[in-house]
Amino acid sequence: MALVAFCWWSAQNDQLALHETAGEVLVGLVIFRLIWGVVGSSTARFADFLRGPRGVAAYIGELRRGRSEHAIIGHNPLGGWSVAAMLGLLVLDLGLGLFAVDVDGDQPGPFAGLVSFDQGRAIAHVHHWVFNTLLALIVLHLAAILFYAVVRRDNLVGPMLTGAKAAVREATPMKGAPLWRLPVVAAISALAAYVIAQGGKL
Repeated sequence: MALVAFCWWSAQNDQLALHETAGEVLVGLVIFRLIWGVVGSSTARFADFLRGPRGVAAYIGELRRGRSEHAIIGHNPLGGWSVAAMLGLLVLDLGLGLFAVDVDGDQPGPFAGLVSFDQGRAIAHVHHWVFNTLLALIVLHLAAILFYAVVRRDNLVGPMLTGAKAAVREATPMKGAPLWRLPVVAAISALAAYVIAQGGKL
């Protein structure tokens, strides 16, 4: 989230070189998160927190009845789809940034050579609007976290940082991923980000 804020600041202040560097780092982090969502710890996996319409509807019903959800380990159904939406918008925006061209054409994206200048400028405008949509969703997500903390007395930030959460009802504990997967996935993500930053060349 700090990098997203930095991307906004660098774009607003015409620090395009910094903006591009931050975007490249974000590409690596997003690749890591996508892979980790498949092979990571149980609560990090998309299959664990992306529930179908019935699961979401049931959770909304429990919220209306004021039932405590401390037994949920990881993202609740609404939070899970919020994370997925933010991640999806981030992937889209980063993808657009790879082809975007600035007004002067001095700081084009690594794949901007595959499109014309006018196409690159049009992509840059869409890149801008998608980013604003992402910012709005982040604000909404933060507001939801604040709502849970103040109204429902449920601290969501602590468990995100520590990986531990007290459950008032029986809950399936988190299953951690083997430690060796962390450096392997990190290395793959860093290499992929480097290749992308070089325009697809090693």
